[in-house]
Amino acid sequence: MNTPMNNSEAKETSLRELVEKYLRHWYWFVLGVIIALALAFIYLRYTTPSYATHATVIIKDERSGGGPSELAAFADLGGFFSKFNNSKIENELAIFNSKRIISDVVRELDLNITYQSLGTVKASELYKYKPFTVQYLSFSDSTRTNPVPTLIFEIKSSTQYAVETQSGAMQGTHTFGERVSLPFGDITVLPNLENVSIFESFIDKQISVTYRPVEAVALAYQQRITVANDIKNSNVVNVRLQSPVPEKAEDFINELIFQYNKDAINDQNQVAQKTSNFIDSRLEIITRELDSVERNKEQFKSSNRLTDIETEAQIILQNASEYNNRQSGIATQLELANTMIDYMESSSTNDLLPSNIGLDGQEVGEAVNNYNQLILQRNKLLKTSTAKNPIVVNVNNQIEQIRESILSSLKNTSNALKVSMRDLNYQEAALNSKIAQVPTKEKLYRGIERQQTIKEQLYLFLLQQREEASISLAVTAPKAKIVDLAYSSKAPVAPNRPLIYMGALLAGLLVPFIGVYGSFLLNTKVANRRDVERALKDTPLIGEIPKLKKSDDELIQHNDRSILAESFRILRTNLQYLFVSKEKGTAETKTVFVTSTIKGEGKTFVAFNLALTLALTGKKVVLLGADIRNPQLHRYLPEAFRKNKGLTEYIIDPSLTAKELASQSEYNPNLSIVLSGVIPPNPAELLMQERTTKIFDELSADFDYIIVDTAPSMLVTDTILINKMADIMLYVVRAGYTDKRLLEFPKDAMNDGRLSNMAVVLNNVTMSNFGYGNKYGYTYSNEKRSLRDRMLRR
Repeated sequence: MNTPMNNSEAKETSLRELVEKYLRHWYWFVLGVIIALALAFIYLRYTTPSYATHATVIIKDERSGGGPSELAAFADLGGFFSKFNNSKIENELAIFNSKRIISDVVRELDLNITYQSLGTVKASELYKYKPFTVQYLSFSDSTRTNPVPTLIFEIKSSTQYAVETQSGAMQGTHTFGERVSLPFGDITVLPNLENVSIFESFIDKQISVTYRPVEAVALAYQQRITVANDIKNSNVVNVRLQSPVPEKAEDFINELIFQYNKDAINDQNQVAQKTSNFIDSRLEIITRELDSVERNKEQFKSSNRLTDIETEAQIILQNASEYNNRQSGIATQLELANTMIDYMESSSTNDLLPSNIGLDGQEVGEAVNNYNQLILQRNKLLKTSTAKNPIVVNVNNQIEQIRESILSSLKNTSNALKVSMRDLNYQEAALNSKIAQVPTKEKLYRGIERQQTIKEQLYLFLLQQREEASISLAVTAPKAKIVDLAYSSKAPVAPNRPLIYMGALLAGLLVPFIGVYGSFLLNTKVANRRDVERALKDTPLIGEIPKLKKSDDELIQHNDRSILAESFRILRTNLQYLFVSKEKGTAETKTVFVTSTIKGEGKTFVAFNLALTLALTGKKVVLLGADIRNPQLHRYLPEAFRKNKGLTEYIIDPSLTAKELASQSEYNPNLSIVLSGVIPPNPAELLMQERTTKIFDELSADFDYIIVDTAPSMLVTDTILINKMADIMLYVVRAGYTDKRLLEFPKDAMNDGRLSNMAVVLNNVTMSNFGYGNKYGYTYSNEKRSLRDRMLRR
């Protein structure tokens, strides 16, 4: 029942520890955030803002008002044809954003020449008002391989200016309006004196002028501009451009719409112009033929003296008038059909066909209109693609099919008209037999009049069609209807200030986090008691020794209330509980060995201070230096004391006693010290002598505690040889020094039985790692700390 709760508490504790590990370095996070926000502020301060410019147009459907029905007769020619004519909005978008149209806009507005006012930190583009205009008159051959250098102008007065290249290779002073020869070509500079006060404000200021090829600028705008059909199933097109100069973007978009309409109008006028040219050529022929018929009529009447038609022929002529009218109409239609056939056979597949020529029936007229639309559409596609494009090939196939269909229809119509004319001629012959009495001259006269009527009707019809074509050329409407002219946003859209500040804030937190995490990841040293407890789960940790400052005393003083003294008092108390748990009687001498894994972990420091702490209780304590290889006790003793004999001499000389070696310490009368003595050549063999055990027996008779400073356990075998004489083995681990992997040695030594009765002391612990995350550290003291120290210790 308690297991889930324990697991939950363990997870909560782990999370809290993880958070506290990073909160101890809060000052790095604060510094990182401050630096990141400062960099973001500087970036926003000197970054040129960009504004969004929009315009909305509607692409008119040129087929509206009967256009779709014109293609109904050709719906069975293929699925592509019907699909191609359903919606052409994608093609119009491609034309809108084509390099050809954008290049025309760049040329019209001179956008390939950029003027900038140079400031201390950044340059500002001049667009609405330029103090002068640079005209590039000619270029040398070197500009084909080398770009035109940027020129730096400085206005000296209303008549003179200085110019130099950006690299400073060329410079000089010139007069406004004169032709100046430069290495890349010739230029002339014209002042803008419409507003003299504004012009004078630019005197002694530097203005850079950059010339770029039109194609390069057009490609740059082509990548920046967005032309999209946002509303599906509609012809509404939105044009967007983002620019630091909103007026420039507005002029660009408005001019782009104008150039698109201009291009569309030119395409639309091609059909009307072609029809007009065809009608003019036919009018010249018909005019000559009509003049010839009228002259024949005049000559016939003059030579035959015809003044009136005989009354008896009127009744027969009235009966034949209906046939004459029908003959006249069929002859007109036949003439138009033959004319159209001749034109189609003599023209190429790239030519447009004349529309509305007067043939009866809508099939041929609708087919001609559809044929002309496909010709224009193919020409548009060829502007942005090649003739091998699958779409162009498909359109060419459609054009060829429709052309053959039109020609076939015209020939069928011509044959049908010929049959009808033959039938009428037969009927006319029957009527002529009835008017045989009418003079032959009258019959010839009627033929002449009939020819005149046909030519007159055809002439009047062509005149009407020419006027209609002229009107079509004059009233061509723009293809793109403007819904909203280009307008710009009031506030800049880039850079996004909240987003940049938010990103800077996250970066200011993330970079220190990565740094702290990296330091944790790369740090293999023991940091706090939890690192020891994780590695040595079955070994008690009975004390933590704080890290000392350079000004702190290394040894405990009398009536010492420092954190160092309190930590050893806690160590002393925990040590007493260990003795009780091991059923060590209070009257018996207690032996404590102090060892470590490697040199430098502070075992001598811990042993000396532990001995002092025990002596403060009134107990008799002896500190024995058993590290006979590298003795360190003399560091805490006066010079005269260091000459005393020690453990090495005792083992070698049987005449020496332990009482003779034990010298009373000047730090406390209850503390005696036995040095390690001279360094022998065979320390391990020396410690294996019986005299080693005997010195512990002699010291036990006179002292309550024997504190032994031993050699590092992993480096030498000395401590393991005398381990059996220890009641408690204090194993010193130094925070920030001992590698976590070295904790495997005491663990294995305990499991193997080489070391026993072990307890761990963690030395050199920083205040931030004291206790369990410093939440329960040594803070019970009357020591006055500043706010800075208290914050840093957190």
